[in-house]
Amino acid sequence: MSSKLIAAATQGLRGPLLAALVAFLVGLPCALIIPPLDRDESRFVQASSQMLESRDFININYQDGPRHKKPVGIHWLQAASVSLTSEVGAREILAYRWPSLLGAALAAFSLAWGGGALFDNRRGLKAGLILGISLLLSTEAFIAKTDAVLCGFVTLFMAALAQIYVAYRNRPDGADPKVRLKLRRLRITFWLAFAASILIKGPIGPMIFLATAFTLIAWDKQAAKGDATKGNMDWFRHLGWSWGIALTALLVGPWAIAITIATDGAFWGTAIGDDLAPKLVSGSEGHFAWPGTHTLMLPLMFFPGTFLLGGALQAAISRRLEPAIRFAICWFLPAFIIFEISPTKLIHYPLPTYGGLALLAAVSIGMVHKRWAKIMNMALGLFAGVVISWIAVTALTEFGTGAHPTVALTAVTLTVASALLIAALGGFFLWKNHKAAGLLCLFLGGVGGHLGLITLASQLKPLWMSVNLENTLIETRTDPRLGLIPGPVATLGYAEPSFVFAMGTKTALLDNAQQAVAVVEQGRPIFVEAEHLKAFEAEMAKNNLKVRAITTVHGHNYSNGNEVAITLFRKQ
Repeated sequence: MSSKLIAAATQGLRGPLLAALVAFLVGLPCALIIPPLDRDESRFVQASSQMLESRDFININYQDGPRHKKPVGIHWLQAASVSLTSEVGAREILAYRWPSLLGAALAAFSLAWGGGALFDNRRGLKAGLILGISLLLSTEAFIAKTDAVLCGFVTLFMAALAQIYVAYRNRPDGADPKVRLKLRRLRITFWLAFAASILIKGPIGPMIFLATAFTLIAWDKQAAKGDATKGNMDWFRHLGWSWGIALTALLVGPWAIAITIATDGAFWGTAIGDDLAPKLVSGSEGHFAWPGTHTLMLPLMFFPGTFLLGGALQAAISRRLEPAIRFAICWFLPAFIIFEISPTKLIHYPLPTYGGLALLAAVSIGMVHKRWAKIMNMALGLFAGVVISWIAVTALTEFGTGAHPTVALTAVTLTVASALLIAALGGFFLWKNHKAAGLLCLFLGGVGGHLGLITLASQLKPLWMSVNLENTLIETRTDPRLGLIPGPVATLGYAEPSFVFAMGTKTALLDNAQQAVAVVEQGRPIFVEAEHLKAFEAEMAKNNLKVRAITTVHGHNYSNGNEVAITLFRKQ
C-alpha cells in the first residue's frame, strides 16, 4: 500500500513540486526572522530599492556611487517582488527575499524533474529533497542576493542538458516525433535558463556548462576506444547553437547595450577588471583561501546529505560507465575543482555544482554500500553534526547577551538534537539498510538543525547592530521618520549597508569628524563609533558646538569581527 502511495505522490510533476515546496518552506521561516545581513545582502537590496525610488532600471547604484559588479537580473527580480508584495518605503526585507526563496524552490524542482527523467521519479524526488534541504541552499534561500536564484537557473539548464545528453547516448530514434518534440522542448528550456543565469551572475553559468561539456566530450572519446557510437558529440552539436545564441543575445543584449551606453562602457571595466579578474588571480576583498577549503567545507554545507557522501562516491566509481552517472560526475567535479583552485573563495561559490552531487547521493540510496562507504558516510555525517552543534553552543555562549532565555535554549537544544542525534540515527538506519527510516531521520535532522540554528541566530542581539541602532533612534525619539527632528541620520565610523537599507538611501556615512559639523549644526542625529570619539569631540569644541550623548550601543560587528561601541549624539 505504501509503495502505491509513494508512486502516486511522485507521478508526473508531483515529485518535483513536492521538492520545491519543501525547499521553499525550509527557507521561509528564516526569511521571516533574520534581519538584513551585511554586507552583500544589504548592498543588493539597497541597490534594488534605489531602482524603485529613481525608476532607473538600467543603472545599478548604491547611494551616490555606481555598483558595477553583477548584472541586473537579481535587481529586476527584487524590484518586481517589492512592487507586488510591499512598497519601497516600508523597507521590509522579506519583500526582497522572495526571489531567493523561489530560486531555491526552482533548484529543488529542477533536480527532481531531471532526476526523474534520468532514473525514476522516486530517485528524482530524493535528489531534489537532498539538494533542497542542504544547509548551504536552505541558507542561501533566505538571503536576498544572487546565489539561490543562480542555483535555480543553473540546475534547470543542467537538468535539461542531462536529459539531452542521455537521450543521444541512448541513440534515440530520430524519426520519432515524440522524441524530437521532447528534445526541442529540452533545448528551449536549456537556452532560456542559460540566458537567465547570465543575467543573474554573468559568466558563472556558462563556466559550469563548458566545464561539464568539455569534460564529458573528453571522457566519452577516451572511453570510446574507436566505437563512434559511444564517443559521439551529437548531443553537443545539436543543442541548437545558432538560434540558442540568438535567443540568449535577445534576452541579455538589450540591457548589456543599455548599460554600456549609460555608463560609457564603465560598467564592463569595473565588473570585469575590478571585480571578476582579481578573484581569478588573488584573494579579492580579503577572501583568499587555500585550495582544499571548499572540500573541507563540503561535509558541513551539504548536510544532511553528508551521511550519503560515501555512497555517492561509491556510485560514481562503480557506475561511471552509465551516461546519467557520468553526467552527474561531470556536473559536480570539474566546476568544483575550478572553484577550489580559484584563490578567492566564499563558501557559497560551489552551490550550483551541488545538483550533480545530490543526484549521485540519491542513486546511492538504492545501492548496497561497501563497508568503506558506510564508514565514510557516518564519519563525515557525525563530523558535520558535531560542527553544527559546536557552532550553536559557541554562538550562544559568546553572543547570547539579551537573548530570550527560553527561545535561545530551545533553539540550541533543537539544533544539537537534530544535527547530532536525529541525523546520526538516520545514518545508523542507512548503515543497517533501513532506507525509509534512515532518509526520514536525515531529512528531519537537516531541517530541524537548520531551523534551530537560524532561530538561535535571530536571538543573538549583539550581532544585529543596525537593528539595535534603529531601535535606539525610535526609543529615544530621535528617529527623523517620527517628524520631530530633521534628518537624515548620519554615522561616523559605522558604515554597514544594513543600516543604510534600514534608514534610507540618504543616510549619511561620514569619513571624518570635519564632515560631522554640518550634521550637528542642522540638529540631525549622529552615531559615532568609539575610535572616532576623540576626533569628533575635538572638532565639536573647535567649532563651539555643544552636543549631548544620548546613549551608547554595544555589540559585535560580524562583518569585520570587531567589538563596537557606538554613541548617539545630537545638538544640545
